[in-house]
Amino acid sequence: MLDIHLPLMLFVLVLFLILLVLLNNMLFQPLIKFMDDRDASIAKDLEAAKNFSGNTDELNAKADEVIGNAKNEAAIIRQKAVEDEKTLAASKVETRQSEIDKEYESFVEKLASEKENLKNELLSQMPLFKESLKAKFSKL
Repeated sequence: MLDIHLPLMLFVLVLFLILLVLLNNMLFQPLIKFMDDRDASIAKDLEAAKNFSGNTDELNAKADEVIGNAKNEAAIIRQKAVEDEKTLAASKVETRQSEIDKEYESFVEKLASEKENLKNELLSQMPLFKESLKAKFSKL
């Protein structure tokens, strides 16, 4: 039935051991080395990501500070511009008001002189009016 051939068994055993050593050297050790390197690379990348996240928090804080400073400076510049424009507008209004006042005074003076001229003219023509009124009353 089954015969056990010792030399054949030894040959298979030796062949199995040689194959195991060859596979270990050519496949298993490089595969294990690759997996270890990959694990180390993943760990290094995770550590770098943690450092970057800590660094981004710091950079975000700096960016927020810079933005806040810029907003404050913009508000100061805007306030200064508004005050300058208010001052300029007030000076223009004051200048125009003084011009209007001068024009009004000259108008009042001109009106007063015209009033006086008209009054003098009417007074000078008063005898003519009296004569014309007397003539009209006499016709009645």
